Amino acid sequence: MFSIIKHFFAFAGDHRKRLQLGILYAFLNSIFHAFQIGALYIVLMAIINDAVTSSTAWTSFAIMFVSMVGGIVTKDASTMADARGSFHLCADKRTEIGDRMKYMPMGYFNSNSLGSITATVTSTMEDIQDIAPRVLDKTIHGFIHAAVITIMITAFDWRMGLIVIVGILFFLLVNLLMQRKAEAISPARVAAQSALVGAVLEYVQGIGVVRSFNLAREASKTIDRAIAECEKQNIGLELAFIPFMFLQSLILKLASVGIVAGAIFFFLNGTMELSVTLMMLVSAFLIYSQLETAGSMSALLRTVDLSIKRVEAIKGISLMDEAGRSIVPRDFAIRGEGISFSYDRKRIIDNVSFEIPQGSSVAIVGPSGGGKTTLCNLITRFWDVDEGAITLGGRNIKDYTLDTLLANFSMVFQRVYLFNDTIANNIKFGNPDATMSEVREAARKACCDDFIMALPDGYDTVVGEAGATISGGEKQRISIARAILKDAPIIILDEATANVDPENESKLQAAMTELTKNKTVIMIAHRLKTVRNADQIWVLSGGRMIQQGTHDRLMAEGGLYADFIGMREKSIGWKLGQLETASV
Repeated sequence: MFSIIKHFFAFAGDHRKRLQLGILYAFLNSIFHAFQIGALYIVLMAIINDAVTSSTAWTSFAIMFVSMVGGIVTKDASTMADARGSFHLCADKRTEIGDRMKYMPMGYFNSNSLGSITATVTSTMEDIQDIAPRVLDKTIHGFIHAAVITIMITAFDWRMGLIVIVGILFFLLVNLLMQRKAEAISPARVAAQSALVGAVLEYVQGIGVVRSFNLAREASKTIDRAIAECEKQNIGLELAFIPFMFLQSLILKLASVGIVAGAIFFFLNGTMELSVTLMMLVSAFLIYSQLETAGSMSALLRTVDLSIKRVEAIKGISLMDEAGRSIVPRDFAIRGEGISFSYDRKRIIDNVSFEIPQGSSVAIVGPSGGGKTTLCNLITRFWDVDEGAITLGGRNIKDYTLDTLLANFSMVFQRVYLFNDTIANNIKFGNPDATMSEVREAARKACCDDFIMALPDGYDTVVGEAGATISGGEKQRISIARAILKDAPIIILDEATANVDPENESKLQAAMTELTKNKTVIMIAHRLKTVRNADQIWVLSGGRMIQQGTHDRLMAEGGLYADFIGMREKSIGWKLGQLETASV
């Protein structure tokens, strides 16, 4: 138990002082409560000696008043210190986790479910935020209170102090057994919470598929199972603690009876004064009151400890740019030398070399799963290569911090993610300091100003989570506006015009031309006009670059690229033929 408390304070970091202040207030609170025994002793002495006066009453009242006021003030101060410390602690830890995630390898997010990650920053942090202060307050306060009262009783009679200490030792033995039980069963409860969060997230994110295939009943069963398991683990946790809590309570009650019996015995054999005996009789059932509460609350310490370890596991993930420096590249030429990359022992990129001069354009083509997107992710260091090196401006991209590296790239993906914010703020992700006029200019170039202004709130329209309230083509154009606004020297386009409406395609192509002017451009594309005009064309298949050159050269060379172009032209011809037949 004490090791868990020590672990928590180590985890608290800069907030440790505020939490320690809460302990100090708890200690003072116990001293103020101990004053009550002193007041009781004064009254009992006066009654026994038949010397009750107004002075006795006022002295006792003054001590009780100080005890009451001091107890209220210190209890409030202790609770506030613990609450503020834990809330600020969790706020900072959530921010720290968010900041760290920006620099974690993408492999972390693939190997950890969204539910597990979300649970860590939500329900797990909630356990630390809500449970930890209450547990610490009750547990530490209970033991401090017991220690202070024990010292005071021992000062009156060491034999009674010994009885009190024996009761505490037996209590600690049972509490230790309860902590071991908690250690064995708490992980299942935490895992069930994570599974429940994951099931809910999966259901919400896949609701379209669920409805389209009429799988609502099957999907609901998954959530029902997760809820049932979470319920089972929580109830099981409580039921497992009940015998220990009962035993703890029984031991403290028996210890109180032992104090009464000892006081009477010592009085009868003439070794204890009547005033002390009466004080012991009255105090017997007050000594352990807060310790019993501490024992009940301490069962949750293991849950707090597991929550802390889950957060620390994220903090323990090595960051990708820990050794990086803020570097301004001398130019924007990109070079790859013998790079290879594997994921889960599967080779995705296999010994690929390339060179992209500054201001040139590259089109990457090839079959699905050939490694096109992965190669772009390696260039932007979403992943680190296993072998070889990638350089920007003659410097290994690992020499850069991720912030300074990615400042040189604007990216437009086929699958666009918009944040649950206004359209203006989503575009401003490309340049947070941009003015509204700059935002609108970027939107005009991306052919989305018209449809934005037609919305009820214009640029202040909130698009909903993942941009759920607008179409795929509209999201695509907003993402292009975001890239235009950033105005980075290197542009990466992953099928950037795949979801664009045909009537807007010509305008958007003009905007894309403006966007990529005098830029280094890397594009994953299948449109013939886009591929044909590239300075270089890379053909990736099975993680290898099997062809490299201009359109004319690769067509003359034959092979996969020529086959690809032939299939595309045949597909277009087939579509045109079908349309002509239909029109007849």
